[in-house]
Amino acid sequence: MIKESVPRIHFYDQDFVDMYDRAWVWLDELWHPGDKDSKFPEGYFTHNDSSIIDLYDVSLSSLFLMYSNQMYSPYSMVDYFYARQESDGHIWDRYDLNTDAPVVDPENPLGVTLPLLPFVEFMFYHKIGNKKRLKDVVPYLEKYYGWIKENFQMENGLYVVPEKANHTGNLFRGNAKYTIDFNAAMTVFAYYMSTIGDILNDKELSFQYKRVYFALKTRINSMMWSVEDNFYYDMDEEGNTVGIKHIGAFWTLLAKIPNDEYASYLIEELKDDKEFGTDNPFPSVPVSSPYFDENGNGYNGGVSSFMTYIIIKGLMNYDAFTFARECAIRHLYFILDTLHPGEEKQGHCWELYKPYSEGAAVCPEGLVNRKKYLPSVGLVTITLCIENVIGLDISLPRKTVNWTMQNLEAMGIEVLSLKKNNITILSNKNQRGWEIRLESEKLYYFTISILDEDKRKTLPIPSGKCSILIDKL
Repeated sequence: MIKESVPRIHFYDQDFVDMYDRAWVWLDELWHPGDKDSKFPEGYFTHNDSSIIDLYDVSLSSLFLMYSNQMYSPYSMVDYFYARQESDGHIWDRYDLNTDAPVVDPENPLGVTLPLLPFVEFMFYHKIGNKKRLKDVVPYLEKYYGWIKENFQMENGLYVVPEKANHTGNLFRGNAKYTIDFNAAMTVFAYYMSTIGDILNDKELSFQYKRVYFALKTRINSMMWSVEDNFYYDMDEEGNTVGIKHIGAFWTLLAKIPNDEYASYLIEELKDDKEFGTDNPFPSVPVSSPYFDENGNGYNGGVSSFMTYIIIKGLMNYDAFTFARECAIRHLYFILDTLHPGEEKQGHCWELYKPYSEGAAVCPEGLVNRKKYLPSVGLVTITLCIENVIGLDISLPRKTVNWTMQNLEAMGIEVLSLKKNNITILSNKNQRGWEIRLESEKLYYFTISILDEDKRKTLPIPSGKCSILIDKL
């Protein structure tokens, strides 16, 4: 039943397809259907069926629920948080569903979290095409930004938040006060708010957040970049870089903070097997760090699927498709090997993995490595599978599907819903050579790029069935 409702993927390694299917089955086991009179009219789920709903989990989950053909809509879960926004713009990071009351953590007393909502809403728009929704949510996002600014921005323009807000567990940061990951995430917030302004043709909104974006970007480049090490660092109270390398620095790629020169240094760090380029990319601290532990030790060596997603999306901003795809595939194989450790036993999916060998990262007492943590598992087994392994970039409002392939392989997607238009795109080799078969209910524009063969072509795809012979491009 589930396989018939969500898009079906095709890939030459059937294990990837099975893992994709299994993620949807796991989600279905946790999914609570909604009804129009409930606070979740389109349904919801929580990790391990807990009574706590978490904004961080919801934001991550939204980025793969978009591909469920509306069977598992993310809207109700995101809107739950908007509906509870306080008059000063405050949105708590966690609520108890039994009481609708905030869950207060003494280590994060105001409940601030990584501000992903504008990024999530931008992705909603391109997958579901609802411009009215964008217009409706802007007031919530603006008030939320105002609350974060009022409570956490310092005189130097950078932000200071509790460590819990960065979601990096036991990562050792020394005497850091200004963390690079949260400040880069705020830059992402501003970038996508400005982009939403452009979509809505709201020049004031666009200009306001462009100013915020460039101001933060300039501060991060001038204050948190080390010329000696060619790396972004956390900063201490006195304004000195702390000098402890960690995975949070790569948020800057998603925020488009580094220029091409700085980005090239960061990408080399990701490729270097003595730094972040482990077999399972990318560990939370580099191999060269005195804090690195090959068994993981939580966030002092463990590999986070969520951060792997963030880095891969950041790499795409710097035309590094091939490397990004390679890293997505490598990480997927480690998830697979941990899920199927041997014929005699069944494994599991985890929040954190070891950097060199299959298996869950070991965690110190007090830090839980969450089993079957769907918000991050689905980001890789569904979103990265579609967007980076198969290579599809889809925009409903633009009526475009871009398919980037490293080389010709048998793969594709079936019955992906673009609002009321179901599309199928499959590549196969037959007697006539490599052929792409397409099926659609409405016109859209299809761009095929085959990197190894230096081929690129954009074609209007009419309703009905058609095919493209690659040799004729």
